[in-house]
Amino acid sequence: MVIDYAFIWAAIIAFAILAYVILDGFDLGVGILFPFFKSKHDRDQMMNSVAPVWDGNETWLVLGGGGLLAVFPLAYATILPALYMPITLMLIGLIFRGVAFEYRWRTLRWRGVWDVAFAGGSILAALMQGIALGALVQGIPVTNRAYSGGWWDWLTVFSVGTGVALVIGYALLGATWLVFKTHGPLRMRAQHFAMSSAVLTVAAMGIFSLWTPWLKPQYLDRWFGFPSLIFSVIVPVLVLACLWLIFKGLRDNQDWLPFVASLTLFTLGFAGIGISFYPYMVPTAITIWDAAAPDSSLKFLLVGAVVLVPIILLYTGYAYWVFRGKINPEEGYH
Repeated sequence: MVIDYAFIWAAIIAFAILAYVILDGFDLGVGILFPFFKSKHDRDQMMNSVAPVWDGNETWLVLGGGGLLAVFPLAYATILPALYMPITLMLIGLIFRGVAFEYRWRTLRWRGVWDVAFAGGSILAALMQGIALGALVQGIPVTNRAYSGGWWDWLTVFSVGTGVALVIGYALLGATWLVFKTHGPLRMRAQHFAMSSAVLTVAAMGIFSLWTPWLKPQYLDRWFGFPSLIFSVIVPVLVLACLWLIFKGLRDNQDWLPFVASLTLFTLGFAGIGISFYPYMVPTAITIWDAAAPDSSLKFLLVGAVVLVPIILLYTGYAYWVFRGKINPEEGYH
């Protein structure tokens, strides 16, 4: 039996990216909602709800980016030049967000500055992630296996739209996380944000699901050809079911349900992107197998992944188990 190491690695990297999006997404969402909560007590609770886990969540970003460089060097060398600006801005946002976690608790005079850094860094990182995704979906010009576009090709109406949509989606994850983890007035306000952002997120998913197939003929064939047509029919039903579960959980005070349903929404969206992309690493230009390193390298690196990925999963699960349940408003992680 011939083992397709390139496909296995594509699945590992896809899993790492999905894990990053759904885990770091909710703590970025907390930062996105930060400006709407003026009370220091509320803001302290919001940061305390994610402080024990936010840095571990970003491990998946390192795994996905590092894996792409090591396993699919051609894709890395093609995608990075096309997306240098949004990726650089995303990293700047993540840096400001990360520094704010520590500095905000060490000062009184400059606390307002670090509040802005936390919120601004979260919004910037989320926006740039969405813009980078949109730029990748709309296509990267490749000539002779190298990026052949311009410096500003990433900035289009479509990519900015996906950036805004991702900010809204992360706000949904953040709001449902706060419903899940907090009590009292903060939870009630988060509940209202969860309702409005859920509707906007589903609307954005609908708009871009209708828009994307018309960007490239390959997308159109993939979405409306058999058997992927089955997925195209089933997914809207599942998305509406998730929306119903979000509202049901909020109405019935089942605080875990809206968060899980929101994560499922993102998983469905991610699966849709995967169907559009496959079998390409750089859509319609470079396939998984064209971009892959030699099989000898893939096998060697896979040994490390077999050890490392379960360790990360165990650590992540343990961290969430230790800090499970509602946070105490009178206590702080710091």
